Amino acid sequence: MNTPISWLKAYVPDLNVEVEEFVDAITLSGSHVESYEKKDKNLEKIVVGKIEKIERHPDADKLIICQVNIGADAPLQIVTGAPNLKEGDLVPTVLDGGKVAGGHDGGPLPENGIKIKKGKLRGVESFGMMCAIEELGSSRDLYPEAPEDGVYVFPEDSGVKPGEDAIEALGLHDAVVEYEITSNRVDCFSMIGMAREAAATYGLAFHPPVVPETTKGGEVEQYASVEVEATDLCPRYCARVVKNLKIGPSPKWMRERLAAQGIRSINNLVDITNYVMEEYGQPMHAFDLDTVAGHKIVVKRAKDGDKFVTLDGQERTLDSGVLMICDGEKEIGIAGIMGGENSMVTDSISTLLFEAACFDGTNIRLASKRIGLRTDASSKFEKGLDPNLALEAINRACQLVEELGCGEVVDGVIDIYPNPVEPWELPFEPEKMNRLLGMEVPEEMMLDFFERLGLTYNKETNQLTIPTYRQDLHCMADLAEEVARLYGYDKLPSTLPCGEATVGKKSFEMLVEDVVRDVCENNGFSGGMTYSFESPKVYDKLLLPADSALRKAIVIANPLGEDFSIMRTISLNGMITSLATNYNRRNKNARLYEIGNIYLPKELPLTELPEERKMLTLGMYGEGDFFTMKGVVEELFQKLGLFQAFTYDPQGGYPFLHPGRQAAIRKGEQIIGYIGQLHPEVVDNYDMKGEAYVAVLDLPKLAALATFDRKYEGVAKFPASTRDLSMVMEKNIFVGQVEAVIKKHGGKLLESYQLFDVYEGEQVGKGKKSVAYSMTFRAKDRNLEANEVNAITEKIIEGLKKLGIELRS
Repeated sequence: MNTPISWLKAYVPDLNVEVEEFVDAITLSGSHVESYEKKDKNLEKIVVGKIEKIERHPDADKLIICQVNIGADAPLQIVTGAPNLKEGDLVPTVLDGGKVAGGHDGGPLPENGIKIKKGKLRGVESFGMMCAIEELGSSRDLYPEAPEDGVYVFPEDSGVKPGEDAIEALGLHDAVVEYEITSNRVDCFSMIGMAREAAATYGLAFHPPVVPETTKGGEVEQYASVEVEATDLCPRYCARVVKNLKIGPSPKWMRERLAAQGIRSINNLVDITNYVMEEYGQPMHAFDLDTVAGHKIVVKRAKDGDKFVTLDGQERTLDSGVLMICDGEKEIGIAGIMGGENSMVTDSISTLLFEAACFDGTNIRLASKRIGLRTDASSKFEKGLDPNLALEAINRACQLVEELGCGEVVDGVIDIYPNPVEPWELPFEPEKMNRLLGMEVPEEMMLDFFERLGLTYNKETNQLTIPTYRQDLHCMADLAEEVARLYGYDKLPSTLPCGEATVGKKSFEMLVEDVVRDVCENNGFSGGMTYSFESPKVYDKLLLPADSALRKAIVIANPLGEDFSIMRTISLNGMITSLATNYNRRNKNARLYEIGNIYLPKELPLTELPEERKMLTLGMYGEGDFFTMKGVVEELFQKLGLFQAFTYDPQGGYPFLHPGRQAAIRKGEQIIGYIGQLHPEVVDNYDMKGEAYVAVLDLPKLAALATFDRKYEGVAKFPASTRDLSMVMEKNIFVGQVEAVIKKHGGKLLESYQLFDVYEGEQVGKGKKSVAYSMTFRAKDRNLEANEVNAITEKIIEGLKKLGIELRS
């Protein structure tokens, strides 16, 4: 939203501030300023000069020598090549040392302007310069009386005198301020709205245009009629008629104000509709009544597939969601967006139908998007206008028609408004507002703020009446915000927060994750993060069978590409990809871990949110082997207080792991995760060589088993007794089975056991291996006797024999 300061002064006459001060003040009161531009930037020492005498240059056919009266004792001699000058002309004249904004060609304006100095032209001294309108930073769109090639000449009725400020005479002592208006402040998308904000900011009197009221009906009904079929999309429609039109140029003040908004002047009639749209924020449209069949307006929905040619000459395809303005036979405009080519206003118009309506903002936005056409009008309608604005705006347009002598306004107005919007009330609660803001603003000051903004207060009921243009005020907090911004956010005191303090802490699951990270990083693993989006090709790289449940993944509706088209159901792909990246960049050793989710749908297609399980994934290559990885996992179990018996099942059946070097990690019948060496074919699929090891643990299951309860045990008072067992067994018997027997028969006196030797060779026989364990026994209350330890050892040996294990001789 752009607002010239001069236009704001039309409603706030006492607004006499520099633009820099205004920008700071209006920003602090809640209207964020994006930028501002001074129209008199780089215009210095420019006065009105009157040409007293013109002579030919003795040495140049296209130059003339002018004696210019600038209100001083002696005239100023200026040499120029302008072809349009004559004696008696009043022209803007730059004095020696002055500045102009740009060159005569109207090209881009230099940042610091152009300085004018006295000099000689073909031997004749020149002490200044007479200016074209482009050299003053303006254009012929704003000053159509300016010549296309030559110096600007003030009109004879301008009333200017030699020596006066030419910039003031041209109306260029002005600035245009650009705001960023939030969508909830629809009232600020207008000059009147921003003028009201300026008046409220400075506490000045606000003088909106005084528009005569118009009664409903009257003579206008003899000229036209209106029917609104789609009342849900058009809550109000106003129409007025102007006859005996006189098309011509707009006055200078109107052209200046429109130009400051970036709107080119067309003619007085079109300019009035644009002017009112900027002044009130209410778009308007004008129809040539003679082209309206039956002189009847019908507001209704279009039909699917209808074609319509808009004012810009483009054919638009419509649907039933687009609201149309129709006459008795055809469609003549897209409501709230653009009129039709078949009803455009031409210079031959004699009778005009003015339209000012309120349309549903959401429908206008959606319709504008579907037909591919967005206009200034649609951008205002889509924000949701106040229906009560329509009648005032159309009356203002008719007022300007009469003031500018554009035609005769027919008495009366057609106003279709079945459900009027009334002002609403909110209680005045100063104590609550002060508590919310954390400061003490007096009641009288609050009421003064509300009065500036157009709210009225009823002392008897203690209610504030909210005008309909303030659609953003609905509760006490909204009113408190108005008080705060006008009181000054910079005046809000610094206060400590109040309320009951709560003790924050990490959840148990977060504490488990902290331990996981500590163990991983203490063992040389670096944390990583990989994509949850993956490619379906991952399943083939991991050798998953066609009927694997892990292939049932959630497909993303709008993927970045095939490589990111599904949600991962297994966490290995990202880890192996990261290991491969390190390998191919010649890192000899790599140890990585990731804590991330997998996404397991309960059914496909999705009917509810999938199960998200957080998994710990470990990966490494280089130094270390299967048992190194197993050691990290068991250290993690120990740190989490998981002293229960975990078993490693070699029959896990994971296709992506080496068939002889893998295991499912179990706690009873529950699988906690798996560990193993990657299958050689999988390693090859990821462009790696050698051996790589992975482990994956289900963190929710670990958290359910974990405990941080620890019981202190003092230093042992009695000595321990140790026994070593050296056994021979079949190779297919796992040490886990051996340890289960030792633990079962060791009883309470078994303090610890440790595997210290595994041997395979001819000495123990083919298909067999030798395993040796050291066992420590201790009693807390006495010295153990040899026969007690021997008895326990015998029980362990008998248990081992049931597995076919023999003592080594």
